Amino acid sequence: MASVTNAGINVSKTLTQFVSSRPGSESEIQVPPGAKNVLSIRQYHPDFERITGRELEHSLLLSSNDSSKNPFFQNGCVYLLEKDELYVMSDLLQSTNSSVLPVVLISKVSLRRESSVEQFRFRAAEWMKLRPPPGMPMPAGACRYKDGILYCSQGTLEPDSGGLWYMPLGKPPIPILTSYFGKPFNSIQAVVVDPEGALWFTDTSIGFEKDIRPKPKLPNQVYRFDPKTGDLRVVADGFARPMGIALAPDNSTLYVTDTSAARPGGNLDSSGSATIYAFDITQRFDSPFLINRRVFAYAREGVPTTVACDSFGNVYATCGDGVEVWSPGGVALGLIAVSGGCTSMCAGPSRELFICANQRLWAINLKSTQEQE
Repeated sequence: MASVTNAGINVSKTLTQFVSSRPGSESEIQVPPGAKNVLSIRQYHPDFERITGRELEHSLLLSSNDSSKNPFFQNGCVYLLEKDELYVMSDLLQSTNSSVLPVVLISKVSLRRESSVEQFRFRAAEWMKLRPPPGMPMPAGACRYKDGILYCSQGTLEPDSGGLWYMPLGKPPIPILTSYFGKPFNSIQAVVVDPEGALWFTDTSIGFEKDIRPKPKLPNQVYRFDPKTGDLRVVADGFARPMGIALAPDNSTLYVTDTSAARPGGNLDSSGSATIYAFDITQRFDSPFLINRRVFAYAREGVPTTVACDSFGNVYATCGDGVEVWSPGGVALGLIAVSGGCTSMCAGPSRELFICANQRLWAINLKSTQEQE
């Protein structure tokens, strides 16, 4: 597919608003004019300023809102420092032929900066839409892996499709894991790699709900796979729809989101889950196990589709109001407000955060003053 270049990238100042999160307090937010084209900061706790810094800046890198309005910026945001590139998955894109399954496209975004990657100034963003390689249909989540990207392929109506696929840069994808001892996964959604190279990932039946996968043959669960030893195990169950997954920087805690409150068609069931759970990772007989499952946080708006940690252990989640942020102790610190919410994100160089918001791709420069304790 042909590439498109956006050479009109502006840098905007990010408005900060101080909001009380106390029960019963006034929490109405003054939405500035043109809020759909800007980001803003809502600070619930003084410590949030240590994460964001002062005088933040942000840029709208790409948008389909004024053209096709297709949700090209939905899942699996991965940043490659050595190339200054982003790879982002679309939502399901419907075909004009009702007999054909929808498709997912991968957006390759090459950033052109005014100077080095340390400078938050973009001359242009070159955008190329790519079809997933054969055998790796409907990619959802993704993460950096070795010298390439590890993709979560949801699969199609073919029972044996889908799984975890590793794509070295410039080379065809390699299947890493395609089933649980012969049983096909439902629709793998997100994956994270620990320091030992083991893969922790979520699998949910969302593909069946969206009519792109057969009836599930497994529960909705969290798995761990060690490519070195071949050890594959279920490490957590009891979820309605597990989605995002992240490791704390010291690898002592695993975070998993449950998103059953989100219903097909964009509706929200308030009786469902919009929860981030935390688990302690412990060793038993030289094997890792998850213990002490607990509620870490509940999203204020929408559901927490993607979860991530920074180097200080703060927890970020993409939700219906933007990127919600908590301390390692679960204290709500603040919000990077995104009009219409967001669904995925990834860290870039020098405290940049790339935010995927359906039809828009944002970048914000977090000027942290937080020091490593």
